[in-house]
Amino acid sequence: MPTIAKGADYQTVITTFDTTPGTCQDLLDALTAAYADFISHQPGFIAAGLHVNDAQTRVANYSQWERREDFQAMLRSDEMRRRNREINELCRNFEPVMHDVVESFN
Repeated sequence: MPTIAKGADYQTVITTFDTTPGTCQDLLDALTAAYADFISHQPGFIAAGLHVNDAQTRVANYSQWERREDFQAMLRSDEMRRRNREINELCRNFEPVMHDVVESFN
């Protein structure tokens, strides 16, 4: 499970996906498989979580990496490029954005 902490020494990536209720579960299945079979085994991977809104029109993915270069290497791999082409077919668009935690509240 991801840990959110101000000043943590890791890279946070939040990816949002615009989808439809008709393809939401297929998208979640593809993302779950990508994490179970590939992403979680990559160097620098720490943790991730998948979130879906109640209308099943948006999926958010929160992931943590030891370094931004680790995330970038995974994203540029042949395996992930292939998977991203499939994922792209299941949503209108998706955008991974790197973030730094500036505050956290418990």
